[in-house]
Amino acid sequence: MKKNFKVKGKRIGFKAPVFIIAEVGCNFEGDLSRAKEMIRQAARAGCDAVKLQTFTADKLTTKTAKKFWDIEGCPGNTQYEEFKEMPNLSLDQYMELKKIAEKEKIIFFSTPEDEDSADLLEKSGVALYKISSMNITHFPLLKYISEKGKPVILSTGASTLPEIREAVGVIRARGNKKIVLLHCISNYPTCDKNANLRMIAGLKEAFPDIPIGYSDHTIPDAGEGILAAAVALGAKIIEKHFTFDNSRPGYDHVISADYEGMKNIVKQIRRVENALGEKYKRPIPSESKARLHARRSIVSVSRIFKGKIVRKEDLGIKRPGTGIEPKYLDKIIGKKAMVNIPIDAVLRWGMFK
Repeated sequence: MKKNFKVKGKRIGFKAPVFIIAEVGCNFEGDLSRAKEMIRQAARAGCDAVKLQTFTADKLTTKTAKKFWDIEGCPGNTQYEEFKEMPNLSLDQYMELKKIAEKEKIIFFSTPEDEDSADLLEKSGVALYKISSMNITHFPLLKYISEKGKPVILSTGASTLPEIREAVGVIRARGNKKIVLLHCISNYPTCDKNANLRMIAGLKEAFPDIPIGYSDHTIPDAGEGILAAAVALGAKIIEKHFTFDNSRPGYDHVISADYEGMKNIVKQIRRVENALGEKYKRPIPSESKARLHARRSIVSVSRIFKGKIVRKEDLGIKRPGTGIEPKYLDKIIGKKAMVNIPIDAVLRWGMFK
């Protein structure tokens, strides 16, 4: 059964508004005051949630693991060397950021990359968890996070459907039914031709009872329209990387929306979801005037006297559409006029026998 669920009073799911996440990640560059500013700016842009990433380099990667992204300016030659430079926050700092988020009425959470990180976030009182694409086969971590009983947002970059089904099964087996799946392409950055937004429809078909969203890694100038398109294709959750300056080197800045960019994204998403409407094709109330006055009717182009047999040359087809529809033209030809009909009159069935 398709169900919504609530997080801090905000609905997530099929009949809920699109849930928009500003992915700060590590883009605050270790500056706590900057992180606070970014939370405030995400709230002012209209985002529903703001997210960080929580990890330690020693638990995340070996010291020789090669990088797999193409973002210039990132420090070091290995994943370890780069992640070692990334910010690590204390519990008190997380609590401080969460307090700012609560004041701004925006949900604060993070992506834990290991069990200790999940415990740290749990102590800070986050309301939900994000599991990154690259942990979709990390069943020990999936189990550990799922057992905390809070909603889980699972990204699916570089994953097969069987892998996603297995991961969903692991989460559900722990009694956790509040799951969101995000279509994601694990290229950094993702070029437009690789975004594969139709995979959103594929995930909706494969998991009809789970809300499907989209996590975006495209360059922001192109990404705004791509995010709106994702919503049009049925994404109910949108995650976009967020920065104070997307011209800065390193981190995720280049694939991130800046403050004005995020405002535009939220505005476009809200406009698109408002425009989606209903699926069944029918005239809507606002079209009633058009049906009456812009459609056409059969009209007289010459005087038709009572008792006369109507000829084709007596008839024309003009606006408004308040009379006999043009599709009945052949049925009017040959009928007898029961009243005198002036020129340019809109014809009605009671005029003929």
